[in-house]
Amino acid sequence: MMDSTASAGRLYDVLNHQPEDIVAIGPQGAVTAARFRRDVGALARLLPESGFLVNLCTDRYRFMVGFAAALLRGQVSLMPAAVTPAVLRDLAAEYPGLYALTDGPAPDLPHVMFPAHLPEAEEARLGIPGGQPAVVLFTSGSTGKPKPVTKSWAVLVHSARTAGERLGVAAMRGGSVIGTVPHQHSYGLESVITLAWQYGLAVSSAAPLFPADVRAALQAAPPPRLLVTTPVHLRALTAEPGEMPALAMLLSATAPLSAALAEAAESIFRAPLVEIYGCTEAGQIATRRSTQETDWHCFDAVTLNQDEAGWWASGAAVEGIAPVQDEIEPTSEGHFRLGSRSGDLVNIAGKRSSISYLNHQLLTVPGVLDGNFLMEEDDSQAVPRLKALAVAPGLSAAEIMQALRARLDPAFLPRPLILVENLPRNNLGKLLRADLQALAARRDAK
Repeated sequence: MMDSTASAGRLYDVLNHQPEDIVAIGPQGAVTAARFRRDVGALARLLPESGFLVNLCTDRYRFMVGFAAALLRGQVSLMPAAVTPAVLRDLAAEYPGLYALTDGPAPDLPHVMFPAHLPEAEEARLGIPGGQPAVVLFTSGSTGKPKPVTKSWAVLVHSARTAGERLGVAAMRGGSVIGTVPHQHSYGLESVITLAWQYGLAVSSAAPLFPADVRAALQAAPPPRLLVTTPVHLRALTAEPGEMPALAMLLSATAPLSAALAEAAESIFRAPLVEIYGCTEAGQIATRRSTQETDWHCFDAVTLNQDEAGWWASGAAVEGIAPVQDEIEPTSEGHFRLGSRSGDLVNIAGKRSSISYLNHQLLTVPGVLDGNFLMEEDDSQAVPRLKALAVAPGLSAAEIMQALRARLDPAFLPRPLILVENLPRNNLGKLLRADLQALAARRDAK
């Protein structure tokens, strides 16, 4: 393990590309590393004096230039889980001098509009001190108020290099990365942008969501291709008829992935699918080949330890000692299985289960496209009540309940099961408890 003091004082280059290597691909064509460094230098001169910014650029290339320019200026990029006006107001109050970099509508903040054409500039030298704070990530807020997590530049670099070594990304040099995930999130930042930067890959500036858009983005990107996505997006991609361009690898994260979905994805894309496990606090921790193994394989640069407070991660790819939100069940040296999060556990009449297990059973019902259980705790009720929301065109609630009776103990059957047109997932496919409660309350009121 690398000494943290030595790592903090060392310079780490943003790019591991030769000057004529391709860094990005988009409507503007192929962008070389030399061009990227010139764009970063030009934008850095336009940024105001400040310690913090929110990078709201929707174009992935512009986001990359903005992120690198902020690093060059010693500014920290804030990456909240949402960028609503209320969130931005709260951030402005907590981080004095905060401004936004945007290529779209102007937010209610001091802001810099990304120029349509950057002025010519010399290539910026992008060696960044390892100890320099690079980002403040925020937890999703699925269990409460989002918490800030600061990551240094060295930790982001080590995380990308460690993941790339496990995945064999060095063999893909000169290829490309396409992501259906947002770049303003730790998963998109690490598995799309910094992974590509450290391994000489080109990043597609597109952020496709629909199957036809994903197909077009893959066709425009040079092989070997890596697709970074989520189970929610994979369900849509595998349900769409038609052949997809072949990949070198699929990466999936943010939610559990069923073996059946993993097999379908590998068949359609003719490539191995690898899940990455992690959390905002600790970053990327482990991987597994979903169609071949159930255990997770911890990264070499990450160590897991347990005390009376729970599990903790440390190592060169982790900022300090970070909490791991799930229960870890070691199976062998460097390998583990995941138990449920403490907030995920369900205890009804002395019987135990978990929301994740119940969700899995709901999603295995043929015809259920999406669904989620919700624990409703009311002081007026002696026993907590489970509800479930389901997206299942063509099925009735009674038909779904009949299928669940064959899968679940009666104590865990939802009362009621509510049919909805869609669930309020964010752009990572995650569901916030408050959004689910609001949707359930609206349907209950009808």
